[in-house]
Amino acid sequence: MADDKNGRDKQAQDAERRQQERAIATELERGDEQEPPIETDERTGLEAALEAVSFPATGTTIVATIGEYEVESAEGSYSIEALLPETDTEQFDSPAAVRVQVAAPTVAAAMKRVVEASKTLPQTEFGWTQRKAYEKTFEELNAIDADDDDDGVRSISDWIVDRIHDTERLPTSRAVRREAAALCRSNGYEVRTDEWLGI
Repeated sequence: MADDKNGRDKQAQDAERRQQERAIATELERGDEQEPPIETDERTGLEAALEAVSFPATGTTIVATIGEYEVESAEGSYSIEALLPETDTEQFDSPAAVRVQVAAPTVAAAMKRVVEASKTLPQTEFGWTQRKAYEKTFEELNAIDADDDDDGVRSISDWIVDRIHDTERLPTSRAVRREAAALCRSNGYEVRTDEWLGI
């Protein structure tokens, strides 16, 4: 492959795609879900609904096709439309990628808001690494305040969306972690320095 801009872009895209595939495989193999996964019979129903979608598919296509389909979790029922970003740049390679995305509904709903808000920014790419860091922060908040109706996840997603609108750029993943740690500490939760939020 030529060592020019196109060649480097292709290598970066290939590396990002491989990283996404590894992340999906890891998520599917995880046994320590923080948020209860969708029930097995629901997965079967979701898989059946996803048969109407031709993959790879964008978030917009999936929402247009099965957006009203409801998935159940311990917190209640969520429509696919409430969990997947409705954008053409958000692409899912397989039904497994959709299942991973909706397995933790609180985190998925927060990421939907952030991804859709990021699309209002001119010439800004929401990279895979930054996205995974945001998701990890939401997952940690979800685990910390599991009994508090996910107020922490909502507060930080609100903060990110406000920052996007106010500064017209995505906050760094470090800034998001710092804000999440401050929120936890102000609400009486201990955050150690050796933890993800421990900045």
